Amino acid sequence: MSSYVPRIVDQVLVEGLEEHPAILLVGPRGVGKTTTARRHAASVVRLDRPAEAAAFEADADAALARLDEPILLDEWQAVPGVLAAIKRAVDDDRRPGRFLLTGSVRADLEAETWPGTGRLVRLPMYTLNRRELAGGASGPNPIDVIAAGDALSLAPVGTAPTLPEYIEMALLGGFPEAAIELGGRGRQRWLASYLEQLITRDAVGLSRRDPARLARYFEVLALNSAGIVNNTTIYEAANIDKKTADAYDRLLSDLFVLDIVPALFTNRLTRLVKTPKRYVTDPSLVGAALRADLDGVLRDGDLIGRILDTFVAAQFRPELAESPGRPRLFHVREKNGRHEVDLLAEFGGDRVLAIEVKATAAPNHGDVAHLEWMRDRLGPRFLAGVVFHTGPSAFPISEQIVALPIAALWSGGNAA
Repeated sequence: MSSYVPRIVDQVLVEGLEEHPAILLVGPRGVGKTTTARRHAASVVRLDRPAEAAAFEADADAALARLDEPILLDEWQAVPGVLAAIKRAVDDDRRPGRFLLTGSVRADLEAETWPGTGRLVRLPMYTLNRRELAGGASGPNPIDVIAAGDALSLAPVGTAPTLPEYIEMALLGGFPEAAIELGGRGRQRWLASYLEQLITRDAVGLSRRDPARLARYFEVLALNSAGIVNNTTIYEAANIDKKTADAYDRLLSDLFVLDIVPALFTNRLTRLVKTPKRYVTDPSLVGAALRADLDGVLRDGDLIGRILDTFVAAQFRPELAESPGRPRLFHVREKNGRHEVDLLAEFGGDRVLAIEVKATAAPNHGDVAHLEWMRDRLGPRFLAGVVFHTGPSAFPISEQIVALPIAALWSGGNAA
């Protein structure tokens, strides 16, 4: 526990346990849910251990009553009856900070009747972002700083990474074991094994789908991560039909390895495409699916852009979940393709933070044309625009629009 990397979700857990009786921590397998939850629990029960599970199988209500709270019930699905006991305990006493649950997303999704509704608050946890890896998890949320109009305060301290270094970070990913404990070929083996087990065990166990077809579909998604691609193109590349693709999208989203970002709808912008953008949630899985190393990515200009966009989106997810405004991600593209904005963080009141990602070290006025288009049409709803780039400098580039190095998200002046 001494080597624990503080997570952005830690503060959310502290606040959640002060307000709610029970929290279910959800996220992809291998993201560190149990490690983090243990730090917030007075009692820890590993229900996948027969000796610890025995008392809960015999009388879950009595077993819970004997423990100091908050109680962490890890791998809760090993004794499903524990959920009913938590329901009864919460119904009888709604004091905050009583229970924490972690375990299989499969069991959560397969439950025919879910006793947690109104009792368990689901809290998402994502792979490590670079702010967490840099030790800045307790610092200001950069998304909120930018939305408040103070983006230039995030100007990076020290030498900014180069494009190859950013790609290396992306391929490293954010799974704690792979990103922190392993290196080189060990990391590659871990990621390849993770993806293989996800497809052949977790996903197939949930849907009884053909693992070969699902693996091919995930590879197509990896090739097109962060892109707006005609659905038919994706279906044909994976040799599946729309019904199967829709089922795969739901399945991979439920497993937290696919993020489907919807298109923004507003009457202030017309002739917009409705096609969503599909993001593999951690860029290391793009590399694993495509068997792509640094040299391979750098030889493919299209893949550079997709990996970089996927990497930046992965930095945002923990930040958005922690932000008090609970902003949602969207994208925008006109049907004629004349204007497109990579990502939009929509805050309350339909206020928008617009984001572009560019694989350039020297962004110029032409790189913010789409952000200006959105600013001019949204008017007071436009909070700010940012073009994230691979160069070293932070500077204003147009009214309400700034250029920031990608590293500003974790090494900025206010980030540590």
